[in-house]
Amino acid sequence: MENEKYKILLVDDDAELCALLSEFLQTDGFAVETLNSGDAAVARLLQSDEFDTVVLDIMMPGMSGLDVLRNVRAKKQTPILMLTGRGDDIDRILGLEMGADDYLAKPCNPRELGARIRAIIRRTQNGNTPTQAVVHSELHGIVLDSGARTALVDNTHLPLTGAEFNALSLLMERVGQTITKQEMTEEVLNRPLEAYDRAMDVHVSRIRQKLAAVGINDVIKSVRGVGYQMLTQPSEQ
Repeated sequence: MENEKYKILLVDDDAELCALLSEFLQTDGFAVETLNSGDAAVARLLQSDEFDTVVLDIMMPGMSGLDVLRNVRAKKQTPILMLTGRGDDIDRILGLEMGADDYLAKPCNPRELGARIRAIIRRTQNGNTPTQAVVHSELHGIVLDSGARTALVDNTHLPLTGAEFNALSLLMERVGQTITKQEMTEEVLNRPLEAYDRAMDVHVSRIRQKLAAVGINDVIKSVRGVGYQMLTQPSEQ
C-alpha cells in the first residue's frame, strides 16, 4: 500500500478513540503504535527515531501534549501533528510556537487525519526521494540543502521543523516576491488556508526567532493583509 512504510505514533489518553483511529490508519496502510500517556510518549520518542509522524492529543491528564511537545522539541525534530479541541485557539498557537508542524481539531474525520499525516510526510521527506532534484540555496548567509533538508548559518546547524524548512525554502526560492498566506499554506502545509488560520504566521515567527538567534534580522517582511516576502537586502524592511 502507498503508506505501508510509514510508522505513526498515536498518543491519546482516550484509549477507545486511540483504538478507533489506529484501526482506520492501519486500514489506510500506515504502521501504527499507540500510547495513552504523555510520560510514555516522551520516553518512547527520545529513545527512537523510527516514527515518521506523531499524532499528539493536547488535553491529557498528567503530562499534557504541550509538555510532551516541549520535551521532544528540545532534542528532536520528529514531525508532530496536534489534536486540539475545537475553539482551543490558544492551545493551537502555543503548540505551533513550540514547534508542532500542524494541528487538527477533535473530533476529527479519520480520512482528514490520514490526509494531514500524508501531507506532513510528503513535505518532510520529499527531499529524500530519488526523483526529487536536490537544490542548494544560499541567501543572507543561510544555506539550505533540500536533499539533506538542512539549514546552515556559518556552518552552524539551524534546527527547523519540516514546516519551517519548507516555508524558509519557499521564501528564499522566491526572494523579492510577496507570497500570500493562502499560497504559503497550500505550498508548505499541503492544505487550504482555513478561517482564523494562524499556522503560517506562527511558523514564520519561529523562523524569524531562529534566524535572529544566529544574527540574521529583518530579512522576512510581513505584507499586511497579504502574506510574506523574503527581502533581497535586510535594510529594505
